[in-house]
Amino acid sequence: MTAQLGRRDDVAAARAAALAGLDTSRWPAKLPVRDRLTLLFDPGSFVEDGLLANARSEGLPADGVVTGVGRIEGRLVAVIAHDFTVKAGSWGELGCEKQIRILERADRDLLPVVYLVDSAGGRLNDQMGFFPGRRGASRIFHLQVRLSGRVPQVCCLLGPSAAGGAYMPAFTDWVGMVEGNASMYLASPRVAEKVTGEVTTLEEMGGARMHATVSGCGDEVFGSDGEAIAAARLLLTYLPDSFHDRPAVAEPRPPALPHWPDDLVPSDPNQPYDVNDVIDRIVDEGSFFEIKSGWATEMVCGLGRIEGRVVGVVANQPSVRSGAIFVDSADKAARFISLCDAFNIPILFLQDVPGFMVGVAVERQGIIRHGAKMLVAMASAEVPRFTVVLRKAYAAGYYAMCAPGFEPRATLALPTATIGTMAPEASANAMYANRIAQIEDPGERAAFVARRVAEQEAEVNLLRMGSDLVVDAVVEPGDMRAELVARLAAADGWDRTRDRRHHVVSPV
Repeated sequence: MTAQLGRRDDVAAARAAALAGLDTSRWPAKLPVRDRLTLLFDPGSFVEDGLLANARSEGLPADGVVTGVGRIEGRLVAVIAHDFTVKAGSWGELGCEKQIRILERADRDLLPVVYLVDSAGGRLNDQMGFFPGRRGASRIFHLQVRLSGRVPQVCCLLGPSAAGGAYMPAFTDWVGMVEGNASMYLASPRVAEKVTGEVTTLEEMGGARMHATVSGCGDEVFGSDGEAIAAARLLLTYLPDSFHDRPAVAEPRPPALPHWPDDLVPSDPNQPYDVNDVIDRIVDEGSFFEIKSGWATEMVCGLGRIEGRVVGVVANQPSVRSGAIFVDSADKAARFISLCDAFNIPILFLQDVPGFMVGVAVERQGIIRHGAKMLVAMASAEVPRFTVVLRKAYAAGYYAMCAPGFEPRATLALPTATIGTMAPEASANAMYANRIAQIEDPGERAAFVARRVAEQEAEVNLLRMGSDLVVDAVVEPGDMRAELVARLAAADGWDRTRDRRHHVVSPV
C-alpha cells in the first residue's frame, strides 16, 4: 500500500511539474504556452494528451510541446503548441510522437488544426529521435500535407521556426507572425555567414515584417501573442470544419458604406483609386478578412461575407502599379483561389486589370509560368465564381481574373467597364504604327489617331459586350451588392463534378 501511495505521489508530482512548466520571466514579451491556450480555446474546453511525456527526465515538462483538442466558438479543434521554455521548444522523440498523434487524430476525425509555433527546430542531442525515422519530423510534415485541403490548418508563429521546422508554418493555410518575436528561416544568420559569407540579422533574413512583405511566407504581422491568436480564432469562423462542409452563414449586415459615389470608380482608365472602397460597399460591414495584405499589394485577396454568406474576394488594386499582375501577385491569387476551392467558398473576382506585367525583368522571373499557375488555379476551381468588370479588363489579365470562357456563374460589368486585348489608344497605335509614322503634319497625325481610337472604342463598347453575351448584365454601381446577393443565393445548390480526375499537373 505504501508503495502504491508513493507511486501515486510520484505521478501527482510529475503532473504538477508538467502543468507548471519552467520559468518564463526571461521572455516578458511572450505569453506562457498554457496562457496562449487559454486565449485560443473556449473556457474549460481544452483536453490535453501526453502531459507526462518524458516525465522521468529533469527539465522537460510535457517534452516541450502541448497537444490536444479544445473548442473555438463551440467547434472542436486540434492544437500543437510549443513551449519555448523547454529547450527553446525543440523537437525530441516524444515531442514528435505527440505531434504525430494529434495530426493523425485530426486526419481521422477531420478536425481543424491550430499550430502555436515557437520552436528552435530539432533537438540536436536527440537526432535519432526526431530526424531519420518513421515517427519523426518527416512524418509530421507528411501528415500536414495529407491534411492540406481536407481541414483548415492555421498557424500563429509566436517565436522562431527554425531549420527544417520552418516548414511547419509553410504547410499551413495561414501564418500570423508576432513582430519582434516571430522568425522563420532554414539557417540562422551565424550558419548563413559560415556557408555563404553573408552578414545579416535575424530580422532581415527571417523576421515577421520581411516574410509578410517580401517573401510572402507570412500572411499578417501582429503586435502581440494575443492579437495573433484572436485573428486565428476569427479566421476559423470563415472556414468549415473540413472539405466535406461549407462555411457557416452568419447574421447578415449591411455594408459599411452603402452609398456608391459616381466617381468612386473613375471613368479615366489611368486614374488610380483604392479597390478596398469598392469592397467596403459590397461585403457586410466589418467582415473583410484580408489575406497577405502587405505582400504583392497590386492584388487584394480576402474573405468576406455578403448577406452573411462567406465569399472569397480576388481584386486588382489600381492604386498599386495600376493593378497589373506580377509574379508574386499571380502566386498570391493562385494560392488564395486554391484555399477557397478546397473549403467550398464561392469566389468574387473584381477586375480592373491592364494585364500581366511585361518586360525583361518579369520574363526572366517566369511571369508566364507564374501566370499559368494563377490561370490553372482559377480554371480548376469548382466553387461558384462571379466576375465583375469594374473598369478596364485587358489582355491575359482579363483571362486570369476569370473571363467568360472560364465559366463563371455570371460576368457582370459596371457602366465604366471596357474589355479588350489592350486599351483603345494602344491598340490603334499598334495597328497603324507605320501609317502614323508617315504623317508629317502633327495636327493631321493627331486627327488620324483620334479616328482610329474611336473605331477601337466602338469595337469593344459595353453595349456590344452585352448584345453579344460577353457580359451577362450591366449593373449600376448602387445595385451591384443586391445583384451579387441574388446570384449567390441562386447558386446555393451547387455541387462538385465527380470522378473527373485526381488533379491537374500544376506549373511549377
